[in-house]
Amino acid sequence: MDVRSRDDAESFTTADGSTIRVLLDDVVAAARNQSLAEAELAPGQATQRHCHGASEEIYFVLEGSGEVEVDGRRARVGPGDAILITPGAWHQIQAADSPLRFLCCCAPPYSDEDTFFDAGETSFPREPPS
Repeated sequence: MDVRSRDDAESFTTADGSTIRVLLDDVVAAARNQSLAEAELAPGQATQRHCHGASEEIYFVLEGSGEVEVDGRRARVGPGDAILITPGAWHQIQAADSPLRFLCCCAPPYSDEDTFFDAGETSFPREPPS
């Protein structure tokens, strides 16, 4: 059994611009098929639009509100909302006027090598990497 306190997880800024705390993954625990992290965005801040080739991702909003975009579809989100992001789906999330804190679960576990960034295109469709 692995139990890890949020307070033991050091925060860092990722390439997409969010502040992350890795709670459980294959580096800090015995998780082999998924990873769990807490992300935070400052008021008005957005992640860089990106996709994952293999990982299915779920965001679960803990605090704050904002807007999420997945493959060109937008939705307002707030505490208690869960967002499914399938492999290959381009996505971005932005905080409203207060900090936005949410959990990110990836299966298979998150990896930098599986993360692809949009080259500045804001319209969809755009094919994800093959």
